[in-house]
Amino acid sequence: MSTEDQQEPEASRLWQRGRAEALLAPAGGAIVADYFDIGESRALPWKRRPRAQALLSALADRNRGFDAVVIGEPQRAFYGNQFGDTFPLFVHYEVPLWVPEVGGAIDGNNEAHDLIMSVFGGMSKGERNRIKVRVHAAMSSQTLMEGRFLGGRPPYGYRLCDLGPHPNPGKAAEGRRLHGLEPDPKTAPIVVRIFNEFLRGLGIYAIAEGLTRDGIPSPSAIDPGRNPHRDTRAWAKTAVRAILGNPRYTGRQVWNRQKKHEALLDITDVSLGYTTKMRWNTQDKWIISREIVHTPLIDDDTFARAQNIFQSKQRKAPAHGVKRARHPYLLRGALICDPCERKMQGHWSHEHAYYRCRYPSEYGLANRVQHPRNVYVREAWIVRPLDNWLGKMFLPHRIDNTIDLMTAAAETGHPHSAATTQARAEIADCDAKLTQYRAALEAGADPELVTQWISEIQARRAQAQARLRTPGAGGSVKTSRDSIADLLRTAGDLTRLIHQAAPEDKTEIYRKLGLRLRYHPGQEKVLVEAHLDQHIPDTRGASVCVRGGTRTPTPDKGH
Repeated sequence: MSTEDQQEPEASRLWQRGRAEALLAPAGGAIVADYFDIGESRALPWKRRPRAQALLSALADRNRGFDAVVIGEPQRAFYGNQFGDTFPLFVHYEVPLWVPEVGGAIDGNNEAHDLIMSVFGGMSKGERNRIKVRVHAAMSSQTLMEGRFLGGRPPYGYRLCDLGPHPNPGKAAEGRRLHGLEPDPKTAPIVVRIFNEFLRGLGIYAIAEGLTRDGIPSPSAIDPGRNPHRDTRAWAKTAVRAILGNPRYTGRQVWNRQKKHEALLDITDVSLGYTTKMRWNTQDKWIISREIVHTPLIDDDTFARAQNIFQSKQRKAPAHGVKRARHPYLLRGALICDPCERKMQGHWSHEHAYYRCRYPSEYGLANRVQHPRNVYVREAWIVRPLDNWLGKMFLPHRIDNTIDLMTAAAETGHPHSAATTQARAEIADCDAKLTQYRAALEAGADPELVTQWISEIQARRAQAQARLRTPGAGGSVKTSRDSIADLLRTAGDLTRLIHQAAPEDKTEIYRKLGLRLRYHPGQEKVLVEAHLDQHIPDTRGASVCVRGGTRTPTPDKGH
């Protein structure tokens, strides 16, 4: 069940299971295991859906515990050409695949069966596309004609207010309410101040500096729970600019400022499907309500004057289709500036890669943060001693000490693994469902039906609790010294690999070693942490997984 289907997960699972049981009943079959993904788009290939991937792994196990696989709704399982990419695995492992549309097992040599499944894959893709078009058209109309607030966080300066029952009768029956925007007494005057100061000639940095100096909380500080990646100590220039460019302060509702863009995950392997990224739309794609629908904080003339100032200062971007050249940065995303705890930005100068942090030029400090005006370090000053240190760690006469360090670090385990988080989330979801079902039972719902629902949920909850108690899937994972030694030997000659790797390969090695570097500008020192809980590259094309970690400072640039 994907998020696009907007269905209650348990109801969706039950009707799909019901179709599967009806198909198996005449043959005397029984379902012994469920593989049901919740919240995963059907557009994702099987290897990127957790439960579908688990099923593919089970196919390769001779002791898999089942004779065949039955799919209750093939349109939920196969999207586009996914059937052609997946069915050969069932044929290879000689596991029959049953679907209701062919009345039993799919015959790989039957052209009609192959055609039917291909048609369902196309229908699944078409259905998803139609849903996207309908939803986009409906939300555009609701914004343009009604000025309806369509969800999300209110912009800085506003807060949500209740506008009565939801206009959709079904949603209103569920108790959902319609919401709108009203001025926030604490932050609305700040928005007015920002526009006034900007029109008086102050720059966005001067405005940010003044707000920080006066102790006014920034948008990130107002709601830190939803902005954990933002610095809450000071106002950022980007926050001031975002406020000055938001037309919602004129009293009109705005939608479609961002869009979901689907890009190939790997252009060399299209079978991996797409990944979704949020991108900003150009202003001509914005949907703005025709009428004023909430209390404006500024008038249209003030907003237009602010935009004219921006337009007069705007630099011309490269011609359409022309992209600026990109340079390789070996430590991209891994180097942290110690004074401000932010990632340092790559900067190319005189044919050399540098990393810099210009926190004071991006945030209004107002003497609250002690930070050099510009932190600057050359990549080569770090990479050379870093590679030497990594190479020494895996030399034959030091490998035993490295294994001891990794073994000691592995004793702590990983109590916050993805499997633990998923199991706990499923338990919480089951508890919520049980509460709903008991309430429905008390309200007079069919006892037999509700009892069946409760039994299903209790079974799911028990499975989740079992996964939580399973070593390696729930809590900490302890790796023995022998297993770590075997894994390092399997990885090959890492010393040679690190020193001889091409730049793009070296970046991947750093990433898979889990390197995190912290630069102390005053001391000209770099502190390195290697979180070896990721895949270490194998010189023979395979990969191994090692858990552990080390914490060792590299020599500074001068030694």
